[in-house]
Amino acid sequence: MAQTCLKCLKFTMCAANFLCFMSGLVVLGFGIYMTMTFKMAAITPALANINVAHILIITGIIITCVSFLGFLGALRENRCLLIVFFSMLFILMVVELSAACLLLIYEHQISEKLEKELKEGLKKAKGKTDNGTILTDWDTVQKNLHCCGVKNVSDWEGNVPKSCCQYNCHTNPKYYEKGCFEALKTFFEDNFLTTGITVIVLCIVEVLGMCFAMTLFCHISRNGLGYKL
Repeated sequence: MAQTCLKCLKFTMCAANFLCFMSGLVVLGFGIYMTMTFKMAAITPALANINVAHILIITGIIITCVSFLGFLGALRENRCLLIVFFSMLFILMVVELSAACLLLIYEHQISEKLEKELKEGLKKAKGKTDNGTILTDWDTVQKNLHCCGVKNVSDWEGNVPKSCCQYNCHTNPKYYEKGCFEALKTFFEDNFLTTGITVIVLCIVEVLGMCFAMTLFCHISRNGLGYKL
């Protein structure tokens, strides 16, 4: 009975890690696609190197590497790979919880930094006009979030892009009243609960993964299977 349960645990770990591996490849591919098609340099110059696309790429690489170790360790019943898998999951959980705490503690400083970056990005974007076919980063943000400028339309100092227009764009244009800084804050606040739930679910999955890995590791150690390759 015990052997049957352990075999079930082994194949469950293999299946779960395989699905995670495929998910990591999808996240990695999507991050590369975003890097090629959507750049943040025009909006937040100093933060361009840590935009969402780069975060997705890093996340995809981490997921694929960790899940591959878990899959291979469970499949080959390799103690070394299992303990590395356990350690990496523990480190990831600590990093996630630390990042969540830091975001809560330094929320005000992050907000001020974002506003400053938006203003610098808008200064660089002033004077540039789109050709009707290529959307700039500011056009994309303003259209999707229904906002204009950093605080309001006056930030564009008369050279207002078409993406700020809400209606009557050709005769008497009516521009969005909300600034993009406020719109971004609202967007993150609206998704705060979803983000928190996601972090909690990830931590639960990681704890389960560590429990499974340690259970399999202890079983292999008791049976003296060694470090099989």
